[in-house]
Amino acid sequence: MKILIADDNAQNCELLEAYLAEGDYDVRCVSDGTAAIEAVRADAPDVLLLDIMMPRMSGYEVCQQLRADEATAGLPIVMVSALDESGDIDKALEAGCDDFLTKPINGRELRIRVDALIALKAERDPAERLLGYVDRVEAAAEACRS
Repeated sequence: MKILIADDNAQNCELLEAYLAEGDYDVRCVSDGTAAIEAVRADAPDVLLLDIMMPRMSGYEVCQQLRADEATAGLPIVMVSALDESGDIDKALEAGCDDFLTKPINGRELRIRVDALIALKAERDPAERLLGYVDRVEAAAEACRS
């Protein structure tokens, strides 16, 4: 499973990578919001761990852009931040994240949440492909009737 970490603090990336090293994950780190969007589009990770406060583009903005793009809208996104006020969590959820972890991170909790999101994505992806196929068939049938 591919995990993308977007955090401008190299030590945070190293720590998250170390926590995820116990699982069967292919982990990649980027250091700003723009690089996160580019990496998601180029390499389609299974989960994005996204810091909120980053240069060039905040985690909120990254999340909103990914949700607005049909190709990336279903990507599981976990906001990982030292910000822990209820307003920050609300803003992250409004931006479209699936989960929120407050720093300092508990490694076991991180792996459990990542695994849960990967399992959910695995169940959701075939259903979404099937619904897309049904939509295409219905559109083709409608075109034939016209």
